[in-house]
Amino acid sequence: MRQRERANHVLQRLNEAYPEPPIPLDHSDPFTLLIAVLLSAQCTDKKVNEVTPALFAAGPTPQAMAGLEEDTIRHHIRQLGLAKTKARNVKKLAQILVVAHNSEVPASFEQLEALPGVGHKTASVVMAQAFGVPAFPVDTHIHRLAQRWGLSSGDSVQRTEQDLKRLFPEDAWNRLHLQIIFYGREHCTARGCNGTTCPLCRELYPNRRRPVPYKKA
Repeated sequence: MRQRERANHVLQRLNEAYPEPPIPLDHSDPFTLLIAVLLSAQCTDKKVNEVTPALFAAGPTPQAMAGLEEDTIRHHIRQLGLAKTKARNVKKLAQILVVAHNSEVPASFEQLEALPGVGHKTASVVMAQAFGVPAFPVDTHIHRLAQRWGLSSGDSVQRTEQDLKRLFPEDAWNRLHLQIIFYGREHCTARGCNGTTCPLCRELYPNRRRPVPYKKA
């Protein structure tokens, strides 16, 4: 298969398997989604979903979150990695939203990425899932699968994002990044598949016998 054919095959298979993929992080609005995505760095979505109900009960809005003590926020998220840094960023972020954005989450990549603890991937998730703006958030797992499936050279996360946007139709981006996440968790995990084991890897490269070298982001 050529690269474009592989991309079309991936899209077809993932649409069949996950026609309406849910957002893995529990949230009720753009603010709680933004906080949940920020907290998910170096953590599993499952663990984040375990701690956010109590955090969001205490700080359901930017005003309420900004009013919490940093130690209180850290107490709620203490089970997560980098809890101290995340607590500081959550409080500062909430304060900025109140003062600079009228307590609203901005629907702008530039303004989101200017917030504490918010990088391009986090901003992309919020823009895609909260505001419906076409985006293709690329995490480590999507970066890895894009290499296994021959959709990107894997030189960097930025390059992978560019390649995936080029190969797939824009109206599929927001759904597809979730579909890849769910497929990766179920079939093409970091240790469970090396590019030769899972159904999609076998379909895309039926004669492949050696592992695909992984280039870290």
